[in-house]
Amino acid sequence: MTDQQNNSVEVPPQVNRLVALIAERNPTHAKHLDRVMPRIHADEYQHLETYLEYCLESGLELSYLADCYLLLVADAVNELAYFQREGNYRYSTFAEVADHVYFNKEYMDQYMYGLAISLIFWSSHMEIHRYFEETLPLDKTGKYLEIGPGHGRFLMSAMERSSFNAFVGIDISETSIAQTRAVLSHFNPSPDADLSLVVQDFHETELPAGSCDAVVMGEVLEHVEDPASFLSKIRELAAPEAHIFITTCVNAPQIDHIYLFRSLDEVRDLIESQGLAIVSEKAVPYEGKTLEQCAKHALPVNVAYVLKAV
Repeated sequence: MTDQQNNSVEVPPQVNRLVALIAERNPTHAKHLDRVMPRIHADEYQHLETYLEYCLESGLELSYLADCYLLLVADAVNELAYFQREGNYRYSTFAEVADHVYFNKEYMDQYMYGLAISLIFWSSHMEIHRYFEETLPLDKTGKYLEIGPGHGRFLMSAMERSSFNAFVGIDISETSIAQTRAVLSHFNPSPDADLSLVVQDFHETELPAGSCDAVVMGEVLEHVEDPASFLSKIRELAAPEAHIFITTCVNAPQIDHIYLFRSLDEVRDLIESQGLAIVSEKAVPYEGKTLEQCAKHALPVNVAYVLKAV
């Protein structure tokens, strides 16, 4: 994998080294990177380069980060094969995955580092993040709430680019909150903002009803047994004119995905049943497929929505 494979954008050095390590360990996946890398923007490469430099300064090695990413890839391949064979996700309850994933620091660290890298190297994640930045209101002030900040990239984007002056991140995983806190502490994207990061079940938050001027929840609904209750809680906390951004997925197995949406219409119906209206939608099909092909063959689709309370 060399810079020549991207004709318009120079691949930064640490990214190039990471790609070489990934290709060496998994030549099959290198073909995927060959297809994706020409579509990556210069600023996205730079974000990943800066993130890798931060990781290296924190004592991590590129070989470890390559393994983190390939763990995510391997899980996705294995779970998709299981799903295509059985017609269901492997697990359906939080208890079945919690100890192995959310409360397992070693695995969760690898999972979060891998997800951060996938924001660039997986087209679906890249497109969803672009949509988040395109739709983020830059002039709105007040409180920004993010449920499940994970690796912290979306929250950092909001702190860098928006005018919100108070930020709250809630995650059930202590490891995720620790990674988010470390990233934000290092980059300090909004020095004057009030920031609170809490290890907590979202349903137990004591934030007042109607107190949030933005609510963001990325890749959470498929991880919970009762996604309707999460949407209802978002509706409760959102101010009347709040910007609401959520993402989820259809027929997209991962080791900790327990709620299976089988169609985009199923997601839309659930959203609207909880007092939320869809302002706009971005659906990204499985790499190399159309939405129609994904629907026909039960292939993964990632989807994001801008919502409003009604």
